[in-house]
Parts: sequence; C-alpha cells; structure tokens
Amino acid sequence: MMADMVGDAAQSVVVVDDVTQEFGSRVIFRQVTFDIHAGEVFVILGGSGCGKSTLLKQMIGLLPPTKGRISVCGHDVVRQTDAVRGEIGVMFQSGALFGSMNLLENITLALSVFTDLPVSAREEIARAKLAMVGLADAALLLPAEVSGGMVKRAAIARALVLDPPILFLDEPSAGLDPITSAGLDKLILDLRDALGATFVVVTHELQSILAISDRCIMLDREAQGMIALGKPKDLRAESRDPTVRAFFNRETL
Repeated sequence: MMADMVGDAAQSVVVVDDVTQEFGSRVIFRQVTFDIHAGEVFVILGGSGCGKSTLLKQMIGLLPPTKGRISVCGHDVVRQTDAVRGEIGVMFQSGALFGSMNLLENITLALSVFTDLPVSAREEIARAKLAMVGLADAALLLPAEVSGGMVKRAAIARALVLDPPILFLDEPSAGLDPITSAGLDKLILDLRDALGATFVVVTHELQSILAISDRCIMLDREAQGMIALGKPKDLRAESRDPTVRAFFNRETL
C-alpha cells in the first residue's frame, strides 16, 4: 500500500473493498479500498470528474459497483439495500427539497412514509431537527423563500429526521459564500459531537476539508482511482504524490 494510504485501527461502519466502476468502456475508478470509522468525519475529495459523486452513489445503494463490494453497518449495499437505507441519511448537492412544501413539510415527509407516528409527533420531531440546524423560525417558509445556506441546513435536517447513525453529504458547501460555508462546517462538527454520528462528506472545498475532516481519501481522474488516504494535515505536509501535494497546497502541476 502506498505511503499516502495509512489508516488506524477503529470500528469500521463503512467498508469499500476493491471497488471498480465502469460505464461501458469508460473507467471511472479501479480497485478503490478504504473503510470509514464510527464517529468520524470522512471526506471524499478530488478534482472534477474523478468519481466522487459516483462513489457516494455506490455507498448509498443507488449504483451497484461494476466490481468489488461495499458494506454499511455490516449490510451489503447491493444485496441488502433496504437494510442499508435504514442506517443512513443523505443530503444531496442541491438540497433536493420539494419546492411546493414548506421546510417543516419537507422534514416530516420521511416520517410520514417510514413511521406510524401521529401527525403531532411527526411535527414535533421535525421542528426539533430544524432547531438543531438553526432553522426553528423558518419552519413554515418555502425553499424559494430562504437562502441557499438555509436550504442546505434544511436538507441536513431532513437527513437527520430518522436518526441514522451515518450521514452522507454531497458538496454541502457548494455555491455558498465563505462565511456561510464556515457556519455549515461548524454545524457538521457540532452535530457529529452531539449525536455521535458518522459523516461522509463529498467536497473539493479545501478550507472545509481542513476544517472538518478527520480522514479523507483523494480520487484522481487520470490515475483512475484513489491516490491518497489519511489525515488531511498529514497529506498536506508529507505527501510525496505531486497531485496530492498540489491540491492541498493550492499549487499548479
């Protein structure tokens, strides 16, 4: 294993084992292997087109890998998809809120589908989740009536509503100004500490990576795979790979 791929022993809640993704003759990545530890913020990073979102889709059961195996909380994502979905919450890049529903209705939707709780209990839970992300006063607003950062926060609240142990966030800082982005970074860390949940974050935002990530992997389009695994500060200071070094130090190759 390459020098930039050193991990430590801990309980693994996600295991990606020798995973390859191909679309016809096009290879996105080959032989990707890593695990994610309980309670950490784990970041998947890399340049555009390297396969970050593809890997995320594999881990949440939306895209079966061409080769290899992925397990979440001991469940195979291909063979036990329903069990996997009971263990995860997902925030999609755009937020993916329903525009015709207010924020409260967006949050209660999953409770309506997956639980038999009465309406009053569903609303109480949804309001509590909105409060956790700083949106207690915005419950009755439509997505079009709030800022982009508030949409992202509401999407995180929706991902939290069933209390999953693992949260997957796709580009949570994309399109946000630096102050709003920093606030979202703090929210992720606060939620991790308060809930003990594991966060898997896809991003290419260097400041966010350095602020929130316990460990990360880096994918590379030209290498067609994973070129680094470790703590971001260690990779920034010690990596021998020119692409990794350039990314973490904002240099050109």
